[in-house]
Formats: sequence, C-alpha cells, structure tokens
Amino acid sequence: MRHRVKGYKLGRTAAHRTAMTRNMMVSLIDHERITTTVPKAKHLRPIIEKIVTLAKEDTQANRRRAFSKLRDKEAVQKLFDVLGPRFKERPGGYCRILKISKPRLGDAGERAIIEFVERTLDETSPEEQASAAEGAEATA
Repeated sequence: MRHRVKGYKLGRTAAHRTAMTRNMMVSLIDHERITTTVPKAKHLRPIIEKIVTLAKEDTQANRRRAFSKLRDKEAVQKLFDVLGPRFKERPGGYCRILKISKPRLGDAGERAIIEFVERTLDETSPEEQASAAEGAEATA
C-alpha cells in the first residue's frame, strides 16, 4: 500500500534527486523552457510553481527562502525581477507540460517540454517570433 507516500523517486537516491531538481529549476528559470522526460517534468511543476508564488512578493525573507532552494544568485535575481512581476495577477498555473511524440534516443523514454505559460518575444525561438508577427499583422 502507498499510504502517505507522495512524490516521485525517479530511480535515484535522495541526494541525486535533490541536485537534479535544483538544476532543472535553475535551468527552467534561466531559459523559461526545457526539454526533459515526462516524469521529471511532472515532478518539477509543483516545486517551481511554489517558487514562483514566493517571487510574487519581493521581500528579503522570500529571496532568502528562494535562494535556499535554488542556490543560484542569478536565478533568484531573474525570478524576483522578471518572473514574479510577470505572474503578479495570475492566481496559479504558471507552467505547462507539453508531451513530445518523438521518444528519447537510447531508452525510448517519453519526452516533454516544460515551460512558463507567458513568455516574452525575446525569449522565444525565431520561428515563434515569426508566427507571432504574422498573427499581429493579420489582426491589424
């Protein structure tokens, strides 16, 4: 029975899982979109959403709490200066998980993209910028 057992173990030791989660959180904050496996993305989403909720109120205590989880000064800076104000009015649901049909080479693991739902044009790919520009011209 799995009573009171929550979370994903991901086939790793606790220290490895903690380090991997921390690295994925910093990468997601830095790039705002990462490709990983579906179980890792599902493990990461509730953790990163709590961190973004913390960043909506910029206080010294919240910055220290975020730094204790991330251990990266640049990521904390971007989190509180860019992402916190961006999601200020949003009550939750800051991330989305998109499954990719092409499996991972090597072990054929299911892949997914985890990204923030609101992204600025300078953080999107050139193809997405072109499609957004076409959409803006069509409406004008």
